Amino acid sequence: MSSPFANRLNQVIDRLLSKELLSNAGLGNEIGFYIFDYAPEQELQVRRFIETIKDQLGKRRPDLRVAHVNLFQLIIDYLKERKLLDKAFQMQKDKGDAALFKALKGPLHEQKIAAYFVRTVEADSKDLILLSGIGSAWPLLRSHTLLNSLHPLIPDTPLVVFYPGQYDEVLRHYADQRISLDLDDGVKVNYGKFGTLLAEVKAVTGKKG
Repeated sequence: MSSPFANRLNQVIDRLLSKELLSNAGLGNEIGFYIFDYAPEQELQVRRFIETIKDQLGKRRPDLRVAHVNLFQLIIDYLKERKLLDKAFQMQKDKGDAALFKALKGPLHEQKIAAYFVRTVEADSKDLILLSGIGSAWPLLRSHTLLNSLHPLIPDTPLVVFYPGQYDEVLRHYADQRISLDLDDGVKVNYGKFGTLLAEVKAVTGKKG
């Protein structure tokens, strides 16, 4: 018998290919951010499944322009381009993690990474963007700050975030009070739980299991 989590994974590809998601239907004038959340211990399984997703999207919709971004690899590439990666490794070795994080706070400001993200992905020319590597990038960069900065930079393209963690239940309750829900379709939430409200976010599939 399939596990609840396997059942959720099996729903993802059809959800990604749905007209609602690809057209941002139901999100008004907001950017389409979608979340697939999962337990951190399921990370390796999700990584493997993302490869399946890319393969199946290519076969079922070869016309669909899809980009997959691993946030941690994006940060590495950004530091390489800025010629900061070797310096970062040396600082970590000489002074430790705390000194490294402090030194990288400026270069890895979310607005700089968001601009690099959009330029590297060529977001305007994509129909769908998948974002993973959130856990690996923490604490160098927090996903909520990046999404806040991406909000004004991606006008139309749906962004699907594979998030190793759990929504804040207080925020979920707040969303439930505001939005009429179809529980088979997941919960539409607002991701701005750390301050500035972001665009509305839908769950790609239902509850974790």
